[in-house]
This record gives sequence, structure tokens and C-alpha cells, in this order.
Amino acid sequence: MKKTVRFLFLAAACTILSCAPKTGAPSNKAEKVIAAIHDPSSKYVVVACHRGDWRNYPENSLGAIESVIRMGADIVEIDLKLTKDSVLVLSHDRTCNRMTTGKGDISTMTYDSLATFNLKTAHNVAIPGTRITTFREALELCKDRIVINVDQGFQYYDLVVKLTDSLDMTDQILIKGKKAREVVAGEMEGSRMMYMPIIDIQKTRGKDLFAQYEDWYAQTGEAPLAYEVCFSILDEEVEECCRKVVAQGSKLWINTLWASLCGGYHDDAAYDGDPDEIYGKILSLGTSMIQTDRPEFLINWLKKKGRR
Repeated sequence: MKKTVRFLFLAAACTILSCAPKTGAPSNKAEKVIAAIHDPSSKYVVVACHRGDWRNYPENSLGAIESVIRMGADIVEIDLKLTKDSVLVLSHDRTCNRMTTGKGDISTMTYDSLATFNLKTAHNVAIPGTRITTFREALELCKDRIVINVDQGFQYYDLVVKLTDSLDMTDQILIKGKKAREVVAGEMEGSRMMYMPIIDIQKTRGKDLFAQYEDWYAQTGEAPLAYEVCFSILDEEVEECCRKVVAQGSKLWINTLWASLCGGYHDDAAYDGDPDEIYGKILSLGTSMIQTDRPEFLINWLKKKGRR
């Protein structure tokens, strides 16, 4: 059996020393989560929240982030966009139309102009006194309290790491994407930031990407810290992929937001039906990281099962 090297990303030039997490006992919640992510033997299931608590606050807002921190979540997933004057802000969409009272492409607008609009909830209700969140504001709120997963944002890596380094938070960031191993290694060489490839294992591009990482592991024994595996139907191919991920010593991240991402074993099915049947099946794949739209519900269920 090959020895798994705990790299934050797969760069041949990276040393274990430069990429290892901080040593010593965790002194805060974020360090506890980071330690669990780096420990392939940990039974602790890490809970990641999709755009914060968007059911009760505007998505990707400070209120949504603070709410999931209070719930006890481990990771908050956010999306980044860049304004005309090079300010990183939190937004899933290219435009500000859906989630603010304004209209326009974020990349063509200055931050000051965006800040004149109020945020809106998922039910299209404007919240007076709120405004689009900057990445710096999110970092300052999350420091030492929760890990940040940057979903959309790898293209802004240089700007992201400049900010996180300035706040001594780079090891608190997990960035993910569908880039080739060589691209990630070249971009992130020497960084303490965590990286996770997204594998759409039932699509040709996803199969090819997973094969790249498998080949690298076979040659070097080095594996990604974690993989996100997405699938529309839970079949033998998916189960085999998950087994390989776990066998490498990598964490397995399953996205339970929508049926199309997890073979139908999703949050609403658990919430409206039998969570043992839904989340239990997800855990049976070897899953140790779950992204959810129902964080409080999932956290309480995991506690009952002794996985937190």
C-alpha cells in the first residue's frame, strides 16, 4: 500500500514541512476543523454550509455567515466576483440582479456603486441597511472561527492569497475547482492554502480529471487532501471512485444540496423523510465532509450518530 503524503495540493516541488498544517493542539474552532481535514483517520464529519444561512439571511452575506458559525458549522462556502476597481466581493452570480436591489454586471461596476444597493433574500425581499460583502469583511468575520471554502474564485487566486496572507488566514481557506493537476500545482506552489479537485465522475471530463490524480498518486504516493465527488446516479462506478478516494487517504466531500449532485440522496429528502436512510447512505460511501443547505438539521443528526 502506498504511503499517502498529506499535501495541501499536488505540487512535486512542495515539501511536507511547507504544506503541513500548524502543529500543536488546536487553539480555536478553525484549527480544529483544519486538523480534522488533515487527519484521514478522523471520524469527525465536517459540515460545510452553502452560501451561509441563506434561508434566514441574504446568501453570501455577513449575517448568513455569522448564523452558520453560531450553529456550529465547520466550513462556509462562498463565491467570489471582482469589481471594476478590483475589489473581491461575495456573489454567486455574474450580475447583482438577483440578490441585490440593483442591476448590472459586477465586473463593470465599482465597489462604491454596488454598495449603494441593498441585499435581497432568496424570497426577493430587500433588507434595508445591508450591502454586498467584500471578501476582506468575510475573512475578518471568519478568522479563527470557521474555515472558508472558496467555490467560484480560483481565477482570482493571486488576489485571494494576497488578502489571506495579510490576515494570516491562508491555511484557513479551502479552494476547489476542476483544473488539471499541473495547473493547480503551478499556481499554488508553496502555498498553505488547501485545494480540492471537483470530480464529476459520470462525465467524461470528470473521469479524465480523476485519472490524472490517480496516475500521479500511483507514481508518487501523493494524494489531494480531499476530493469532491459529484454524481447523478449512485452506481458501482461512483462507489468505486469513492473507495479509491478513501484508500488514498483523502477526504471525501459529497454535496447534498441537490439530487443531481448526489444521486438523489439530498438534504430535502432527508429533511422530509428518513435522515438515516439518506445521510446514512452518504456516510456509507466513506464520506467525511458534507456540503448542505440544512446545516442545523445535519449537525444535530450527526451528533446523534456520534460523528461530531
